[in-house]
Amino acid sequence: MSQIEDFQCRSSGDEHNISLEQMFERLNGSAEGLSSEEANKRGDLCGRNVFEETRKDSLLIRYLKQYKNFFSLLLLFGSILSFIAEWLDPGQGNIFIAIALLGVVILNGTFTFIQEYQAERIMASFKNLIPPKARVMRDGKITEILATDIVVGDVIYLEEGDKIPADGRLIEENSLKVDNSPITGEAEPQLRSLECTHPNILECRNMVFSGTLVQTGNGKAIIFGIGSDTQIGKLAALTEQTISVDTPIRRELNDFIKIISAIAIFLGVSFFIVGFLIQDTFLANLIFAIGIIVANVPEGLLPTVTLALSLASKRMAKRNALIKQLESVETLGSTTVICTDKTGTLTQNKMAIHSVYTGSGHLDVENKATPSDVLLRVATVCNNSRLTEEAPGYKGDPTEGSLLVYSSGFTDIEKLKEDYPRMQEYPFDSRKQRMQVISKTPSGELEAYLKGAPEVILDMCSHVLVEGKEEKLDEKEKQLLEKEHLEMAKRGERVLAFAYRKAESAKEYQDGFIFLGFAGAVDPPRPEAKEAIIKCHMAGIKVVMITGDHPVTARSIAATVGLTDDHKEPVLITGAELEELSTDELTQKLKAPSIVFARTSPVQKLKIVQAFQAAGEIVTMTGDGVNDAPAMKNADMGVAMGSGTDVAKEAADMVLLDDNFATIVNAIEEGRTVFDNIKKFIAYILTSNIPEILPFIAFVLLALPLPMNVQLILAIDLGTDILPALSLAVEKGEGDIMKRPPRKRDEKLLTPQVLLTSYGVKGPIEAAAGFACYFAVMFDGGWTWGQQLPFSDPLYMQAITAFFAAVIICQIANVFTSRTRRQSVLTKGFFSNRMVLLGIASELLILSFIIFNPFVNMIFNTAAISMKYILIAVPFALLLLGIDELRKYAIRKDSAFAIRFFKW
Repeated sequence: MSQIEDFQCRSSGDEHNISLEQMFERLNGSAEGLSSEEANKRGDLCGRNVFEETRKDSLLIRYLKQYKNFFSLLLLFGSILSFIAEWLDPGQGNIFIAIALLGVVILNGTFTFIQEYQAERIMASFKNLIPPKARVMRDGKITEILATDIVVGDVIYLEEGDKIPADGRLIEENSLKVDNSPITGEAEPQLRSLECTHPNILECRNMVFSGTLVQTGNGKAIIFGIGSDTQIGKLAALTEQTISVDTPIRRELNDFIKIISAIAIFLGVSFFIVGFLIQDTFLANLIFAIGIIVANVPEGLLPTVTLALSLASKRMAKRNALIKQLESVETLGSTTVICTDKTGTLTQNKMAIHSVYTGSGHLDVENKATPSDVLLRVATVCNNSRLTEEAPGYKGDPTEGSLLVYSSGFTDIEKLKEDYPRMQEYPFDSRKQRMQVISKTPSGELEAYLKGAPEVILDMCSHVLVEGKEEKLDEKEKQLLEKEHLEMAKRGERVLAFAYRKAESAKEYQDGFIFLGFAGAVDPPRPEAKEAIIKCHMAGIKVVMITGDHPVTARSIAATVGLTDDHKEPVLITGAELEELSTDELTQKLKAPSIVFARTSPVQKLKIVQAFQAAGEIVTMTGDGVNDAPAMKNADMGVAMGSGTDVAKEAADMVLLDDNFATIVNAIEEGRTVFDNIKKFIAYILTSNIPEILPFIAFVLLALPLPMNVQLILAIDLGTDILPALSLAVEKGEGDIMKRPPRKRDEKLLTPQVLLTSYGVKGPIEAAAGFACYFAVMFDGGWTWGQQLPFSDPLYMQAITAFFAAVIICQIANVFTSRTRRQSVLTKGFFSNRMVLLGIASELLILSFIIFNPFVNMIFNTAAISMKYILIAVPFALLLLGIDELRKYAIRKDSAFAIRFFKW
């Protein structure tokens, strides 16, 4: 008979605190496992042991969604108009315009799709945590099956080295120890038991969880949660459902596109109406409307910005910062708060014993003063780390590892463990803050060894060992010991206390211990961390340290690495206090100049990130575990450690290959440079909009033969401007870039000052140069005012060629002056950016092709002209260069007028 009738697929959350009999009854199972037939039925009912993805759209639908943005729609509209114009009047070159605009739309849409598709790798990394095979009891015998075929009610077998395939309740265990760090972040492997030991399912020792690793021992468990119903599955769903925050540069580009597109549409429609009223020619005004739109929209913007970000990411990779999302390069530059882990990021992750204090006083650790035999015994036997040949010399918890390294200097570790075998372990947990081991001595007696938080251990002691003799531990002596412990913590040491007592059995003892001493371990700060933090403070960036250490230790480390400001004590918030704080209370505390979170679990990072973001900050968050993934994804910038988990690396925007805080600061400097360079790029490309727009206005209002056609506009936007614009992307940062405060969240790429500089100063100079060359050709060719020329007239073709050439000459001067925002361009070496010279060479090459190549003449409707007409533009180019140098000089001199109207 099938057991499926009253069966439920989902876990209830209380599986850890009900009896095994109730568990078997609930799951309609037993310790003998399931039959193959029953397992198949349950698989059909509950699904497979895989994570379900919430996204349902096909790749095609998601790709097509990339074309719904305003920029793409506008360019698509211009392309359609060009196709219509070609259909109504073939052979006028509109087909080239249509194809070019359509190509730009496809290029931009494809790039955006590729970037979005990379986010799915986060889910893939979660799937990789599930092992491919598992051993289960089926039909009364042990069978190896695919992990994806495990169902609720299956009994699985666990052995050392196995990765657990689903969530289960233990029904048998033999010295089973599991690494739960992918779920809970606990560095130390946790001993399992058959009893319920904690009200929290994650800390209860009768549970095993999907994605965790069996370190030692073996056991059997009955499965109650599979796929998305596991703890790690729920964490995966949280990470996927967490809203990814748009990068600041994406928001800025969207705003820029909307403004420029609105200007383009307004001018296009307005002058179409005006032209139609004056000339009453639909086709001519349609071409004119297309020209206005194309002239205003910088078609090469998104591809050029993408390439600029790519170049920056390559430079950062050389500095050990691997950027996964290109737009995140700039996000770093706008960061206002960095939330950083301590161990391995601010410190070297090389824990070593720095001081030892016993009832007899301090031991000279530096000169290897020998501690008592019993202290060495407790430090070695009550310890789950092991020595290795590889640096830093141990494997396991860093503090425990440093104890083994210290003890190995005085005794044979392995022999000591053999002489004092462990009979029972009561492992460390966050609630008890202690570890206890019952061992057998060579004489056959039992001893209990205790290690843990000083305040906890002292409360369990009644005596203290002084000069080898036991003495009563009174309140006064306890206070002196507590004072010594705090002094050690103030030096930045992670302090552990040690005690022992005689034992009658293998039970866990709560009192009657003899205090042996304290050991203080230090993880030395990275030598470059302090300078990097000073650099952050100069740049107006708040650095927040998040650690699991004791508050006194955390405060000491903060002072050592320079996190305190002007010798003021940082605001210290413990994990327990964080849980009690409301969002408003936390927001108030986050306004402090220096903040340290101590005794904080990794899962509390998300609350910290959201609180900072609610206060208007742009947050960079570091992390290395699965439980850090939601916080990193929700942060404006997620930074994973190179030594971290695959899930953390996939959820992050950047991976630190060297786990070094200074690398983050280097990346921030690069990000600020990127934002500066994109502003330079925008100011450069906007300048040519004016000489592109004014010919169409003159065409309508002054009845001139159109001074520059749409093909030549595209030749500027997609041809001559591309390489010079890219050359600005590789400019090194100006000298004060890390002495400025972070840019404000509402600071725009496109500001009134940028528009005034480009549209009100440099653009009109370029337009004047174009018209000067245009009229010089026209008048020399016998043209009279008001005379109309057909597009095929040689004189007209030469005139528009001269206008185009003038714009290019002025853009050469513009790219030089755009290399700096504040400093004089003369301070930049002529050959310091060779790509600028390459860009200028490309402009001149394209110009020569458009002027002198017969085939290209046919496409652009141009003709060869004399060099004297091109040289007319040179004085205008020098004027543009000189005026912009005056603008920068006035800004450097803090001219109120220049700063208000021209500082961008």
